[in-house]
Amino acid sequence: MEWLGQAEEKKAQRTAEDALVSEMKKLAERLREASAAYYAQDEEIMSNLEYDRLYERLEELERETGVILAGSPTIHVGYEAVDELPKERHESPMLSLDKTKEREALREFLKGSRGMMSWKLDGLTIVLHYRDGSLERAVTRGNGEVGEIVTNNARVFRNIPLKIAYRGELVLRGEAVITYSDFEKINREMGEADARYKNPRNLCSGSVRQLNNKVTAARRVRFYAFSLVRADGVEFQNSREKQMLFLREQGFDIVDYRMVTEENVTDAVSAFEREIRGYDVPSDGLVLTLDDLEHSRLLGATAKFPRDSIAFKWADEQAVTTLREVEWSASRTGLINPVAVFEPVELEGTTVSRASVHNVSIVRALKLGVGDQITVYKANMIIPQIADNLTQSATIEPPARCPVCGGATAVRKTGEVETLYCVNADCDAKKIKSFTLFASRDAMNIDGLSEATLEKFIARGLIHHYADMFHLEEHRDIIVEMEGFGERSYQKLTESIERARDTTLPRLIYSLGIENIGLANAKVICRAFSYDLEEMMCADVEQLDEIDGIGSVIAASFHDYFADEKKKKELCLLLPELRIAREAVPEHEMTLQGMVIVITGSLQLFENRNALKEEIEKRGGKVTGSVSAKTTILINNDTRSASSKNKKARELNIPVISEAEFRQRYLQM
Repeated sequence: MEWLGQAEEKKAQRTAEDALVSEMKKLAERLREASAAYYAQDEEIMSNLEYDRLYERLEELERETGVILAGSPTIHVGYEAVDELPKERHESPMLSLDKTKEREALREFLKGSRGMMSWKLDGLTIVLHYRDGSLERAVTRGNGEVGEIVTNNARVFRNIPLKIAYRGELVLRGEAVITYSDFEKINREMGEADARYKNPRNLCSGSVRQLNNKVTAARRVRFYAFSLVRADGVEFQNSREKQMLFLREQGFDIVDYRMVTEENVTDAVSAFEREIRGYDVPSDGLVLTLDDLEHSRLLGATAKFPRDSIAFKWADEQAVTTLREVEWSASRTGLINPVAVFEPVELEGTTVSRASVHNVSIVRALKLGVGDQITVYKANMIIPQIADNLTQSATIEPPARCPVCGGATAVRKTGEVETLYCVNADCDAKKIKSFTLFASRDAMNIDGLSEATLEKFIARGLIHHYADMFHLEEHRDIIVEMEGFGERSYQKLTESIERARDTTLPRLIYSLGIENIGLANAKVICRAFSYDLEEMMCADVEQLDEIDGIGSVIAASFHDYFADEKKKKELCLLLPELRIAREAVPEHEMTLQGMVIVITGSLQLFENRNALKEEIEKRGGKVTGSVSAKTTILINNDTRSASSKNKKARELNIPVISEAEFRQRYLQM
């Protein structure tokens, strides 16, 4: 019977091993999913703390079992390059770094050597290639072996040198980043396509990998060099610091660093820790690299990590607090995001009381309930997160009704991630685009009501109609306590709203967001009806179609809008809030009636092109962007230039005149 006992023991052992391997498979899949979301889709489905915990558990199981599964995150790094951009294989693999949270481990790592300690910047790693003094190629890190070619985008980074003094072949690595201050500014200005970005790293990743580098240029991306790969023929005296100084001499911004030894390395960590609270460049830790280049070469690398460098991750300060509630915040896409609200606690020198929980899956995984004791921390000493739930009452469920419109909600599952959506197509939160247009510069020009701000106000139920924007003083106490606001911001906003009450009828018409109606068309229609709003609203398609320059499509859009009783009611609510200046140009001043004018080049007498366009349209003229047979005049201060517009105008016998000549002859100014 002894053999039977041994068999049972082996069976139990195999069952235990199977359970461990099964756990490893689940961990690997979960980590791969989180990495793909973070690096490729710019989404965050778990906190950094949770990712590190799962990763360390997987490493522990691999050591215990001696098994490393194919595709394990511990042997594959980064993300796969997306299809939209050309790919290129790196000449040598770009490995990730081993990491520690123990300061003494840094002393042990140095073992008497001199090292360079620098910020571990949180952006997108880029490899730059220069030849004959010019930028030749820029490639993202990608999956460490194959990256995406983003040369055109790198050329519009804010601080990258396009030409350098060194004429040999230069290859360096660095981090593309967007600073916190720029991120906040972009957030205030952001349009609909940017809504998915939640932090500077995600915005930077999406910006660098754009197909259109005009978008990249607008995002204020910066580049900080952190290592030199190759510079043939330059003597660096076996010192990594000399390499960094050489890069700085070539015009590169280099990552901030300190040279350290075994004796002062922990003091350096403390100094960086004090600086991070006010540091504008996103960082998620530190990097310690040996200064001795030959020693680094001899050390080589493991399959995943170089042996001459190590990353230091901050041991996050944590605090226990009580969960008050979970707010559900609706967005323009219909997505409803959970936000934890808890008793205020001090973390990293500031008071925090809110943290994003990202999605329904995380709410359920944390088993959140009102009154639970939760552990909170600041990821990278910046972003509040929930680390753990100590009591796990699991009483919070996704709301069945949208917090904004009261319509039905639905939980949708993508892969393993569950998210909550409002299914009401007419939800106020989904009207963010129309509200944003209403507040924009050419419409009501309400400075301070960016799309991001409007989204917050709508999610809180402060705005349902256009007219509500003129009564935000009713919600002062709520607004001044909102993130990103305060008394000063509130005062500026109310002053801007008061200024916006004084407007013109064309601006008002344009602000309503009528399909196919731009500001120029709105002006034409207003002039045709002598600025009589009631007459315009009652006009039929035939009347509108007869207006020169309008046409059947625009006429139908305008008529259909005001045929909608709901739209008319919206306008009736709005009109009492406004003071509309009546624009009337005497008949004898309509000197440009029927003329089609193109403006090109820089202006000298008018503040900008819009100011000149305003004067032309006021006198009955129409401004277009391209020269055609219908064009009457081309205005260009460089009348003799060989530009394509000048050339085409001459071919069509269209006069090309200067701004001064046009002003004197046609505007009598």
